[in-house]
Amino acid sequence: MKLNELRPREGAVKKNKRVGRGPGSGHGKTSCRGGKGQTARAGASIPPYFEGGQMPLVRRIPKRGFKNALFKKEYAIVNLDQLNQFEPQTEITPEFLIEKKIVKDLKDGLKILADGDLKVPLTIKAHKFSKTAIEKIEKAGGKAEVIA
Repeated sequence: MKLNELRPREGAVKKNKRVGRGPGSGHGKTSCRGGKGQTARAGASIPPYFEGGQMPLVRRIPKRGFKNALFKKEYAIVNLDQLNQFEPQTEITPEFLIEKKIVKDLKDGLKILADGDLKVPLTIKAHKFSKTAIEKIEKAGGKAEVIA
């Protein structure tokens, strides 16, 4: 087989649709673009939310509530049951959890939540704790220390 003998497989290459070549082709006159107007023109792209100049739904619906986007704090969350894998008396810090790949990104701090039970006494240092988490940590014989 030579390079000049290479051909695509049978049926792999289709002929292009030739539009605007007269009424007999079935694709003449408007070239498959329908009638007149914005969508018949080249480069026309109307976003799906556009309502033809009518007041858009997003602006017709009353706004409610308040979004504290500027001062919002987002915490990396760790549940107590994720900490059972460590040895007793281990000191758990945010850096330690990143190193062990339990937390990927600290965001605005680390928060410990009380999902699951802690079976190992640990010293946990985090930016925030839920009340129940503190109770469960102390019940297991560990300590919860808040980082400023």
